[in-house]
Amino acid sequence: MRQSTVVITRPSGQSIALIAMLERAGFAPFEFPLIDIGPAADTAPLQAALGELYAPAELGFALVVFVSPNAIQHAFAALSAPWPTHVALGVVGPGSVAALARQGIAAPAYTVISPGADATITETPTDPRYDSEALYAAIMSHFGPDGLKNKRVLIVRGDGGREWLADTLVDAGANVEKVAAYTRIVPEPSMRDWERIHELLSGEPHAWLLTSSEGVRNLEELAREYLTADETLTLKHVPLVTPHPRIAEAARQAGFDRITVSGAGDERIVQAFSALLNPASVPDAKVSERQEQGYAASAATPPGQSGQKINPESAPTDSRPASAPAHQPAQSRMTDSIDSSKAASKPDPKSDPKSAASAAPSNPPNTPFTPYESQPPKQRRGGAGTALLWLVLVIIVVVAGVGGFMLNRKFDQRDAQLAQRMQANDAQTAALRAQADQAASSVNAINTQIIQFQGKLTDAQAQSQALQQQYQDLASNRDDWTLAEVEQILSSASQQLQLTGNVQLALFALQSADTRLAATTGPQIVTIRKAIAQDMDKLHATPSTDLTGLAIKLDTAIDQIDRLPLAGEAAIVPATAHADTPGDSAAIAAATNQPRWKVWLQQLAGGIGQQLSSLVSVRRIDNADAMLASPDQGYFVRENVKLRLLSARLSLLSRSEPALKSDLNAADTALGRYFDASSGKVKSVRDLIKQVNDASTAVAVPDLNASLAAVHQFKRGG
Repeated sequence: MRQSTVVITRPSGQSIALIAMLERAGFAPFEFPLIDIGPAADTAPLQAALGELYAPAELGFALVVFVSPNAIQHAFAALSAPWPTHVALGVVGPGSVAALARQGIAAPAYTVISPGADATITETPTDPRYDSEALYAAIMSHFGPDGLKNKRVLIVRGDGGREWLADTLVDAGANVEKVAAYTRIVPEPSMRDWERIHELLSGEPHAWLLTSSEGVRNLEELAREYLTADETLTLKHVPLVTPHPRIAEAARQAGFDRITVSGAGDERIVQAFSALLNPASVPDAKVSERQEQGYAASAATPPGQSGQKINPESAPTDSRPASAPAHQPAQSRMTDSIDSSKAASKPDPKSDPKSAASAAPSNPPNTPFTPYESQPPKQRRGGAGTALLWLVLVIIVVVAGVGGFMLNRKFDQRDAQLAQRMQANDAQTAALRAQADQAASSVNAINTQIIQFQGKLTDAQAQSQALQQQYQDLASNRDDWTLAEVEQILSSASQQLQLTGNVQLALFALQSADTRLAATTGPQIVTIRKAIAQDMDKLHATPSTDLTGLAIKLDTAIDQIDRLPLAGEAAIVPATAHADTPGDSAAIAAATNQPRWKVWLQQLAGGIGQQLSSLVSVRRIDNADAMLASPDQGYFVRENVKLRLLSARLSLLSRSEPALKSDLNAADTALGRYFDASSGKVKSVRDLIKQVNDASTAVAVPDLNASLAAVHQFKRGG
């Protein structure tokens, strides 16, 4: 008998135990990952969050929730110290519990909260659910309704995911923080894998295992890219096994119609595939009875409404094997062929009690249900029932035919009425359209007339303005024109005088204005000419200042600043040790009436003193700051002096005498304080600064306010 193939879509390397179990059950597993797990793009937030685990209990996290074994693996890989015992851990399913155990985290040393941790296997279908809702219930059972209020909770997950648990914990008063430990990537299957998928879709018996809603979406996306339309249609009818109703709902929305919900754990998944692909391997006939009861229950209760709300937008990521076998709620059904095969394989307890005892399983078997797979109707026995069924069908057909005929006549009548109404509406529409066209033409004509009137009004306004200008021009007499021209000349001369200090140009302007006023008579004109004559006298009396020459002197001083020696940099002439030639000690002793040895000692001491004094040079520096200036600071001293001189040059050209004198005095003070006063270069620069300072007393330039005031008084009629 040819083995059936089971396509496993878990991430690569996470199905080793499941593959071994499927092979023992007689299946041929084939790994076709639909999700790849990789590290998060930025691990800094994860490391920062894990670093706060070791904070004091009142400041750190009270609970850390891991949404999947992948989150546990990547988070513990980033840990730099053992897990603190005071921080509780929450996980969704038994696979995550096993992953924590592999990291050395298990009760009673650590607090591990998981759905169904205290559940026991019974004959009733009370299998615990492994999802966010069940985990939240377990958390509330452990901490109490207000146990997490104002406490920090960390959720370690992948990039994105379901937000129900985080939102619910926030509603419960917890301060929830989320951090990504890994990222999910859409894989690129190899060509060999696709060749195997094509072979399976060509007619080989197989089934698929989908363990997440994201895997369903990735399968649909890859199918559109790599499969033909016929292969995609065949894929939609292939049996699927999912561990959670939420994943089954996502598959149903994607178009798959043969879906079986197995429950969490590899044992349940293998049992589901055995029931789908090898029904004869199910040994207990009680399963058929449960399936019939489950079929009735599922008919009364739609999928996803069995006591808890199911969100079809997401699916649990934890579908790893459980630590103990369990059974699934009896809200499922199977086909009659599976039921009949189970009934045929069930041993008779009366004929063989030992066989019955051995056939009874120690734990209730998993009973997967297929709520989205269309099942063939059961065969009914008895000719009377068949005849009654045919009679009912004939009556239904006759009634349907009569009803269809009557309905067709009503449709014809309604079509006729609708056609008449449409004709009437068309006529009314045509009439309204004609009226609208007439109104539009009238409006266009009115708009044309308005535009014409506006053009004429604009022309009239332009003509009126031109006439007013001509009237003003004619109203102005000869004296007004002359006075306006003189005022303009005086204003320009005053501005040029203040800006450039050009006295000769201002004198020329005053002479030109006086010449124009000489041709006009009147007492006020004479007053203006007197004011102009006074301003001309002031300009003649103004001493001429060579601003250009002063600026050149400042430029020369600025160029020499870099070559001036500082007070602490003055060159020292090397001293040469010398002493006078000693005289005749005997003659000196005879002349002075002193012992010869004493004369000789005096000569020796005098020679030594002369030699020592020639080795020392003493120089007077009045400013101690000059000696404290280092060579690096000397650069800034020179730059500061140059900036002062540049500022003085600008003040000179702008005729700002106070600013000019202030900058010159500051520059001269700096030269005398920090530079070598005995140097000839320093003295020459200070002389240039003094020359500019002495010549700057004549920088002030007179104004033409008297002439302008006389003109303004005349215009006001004074």
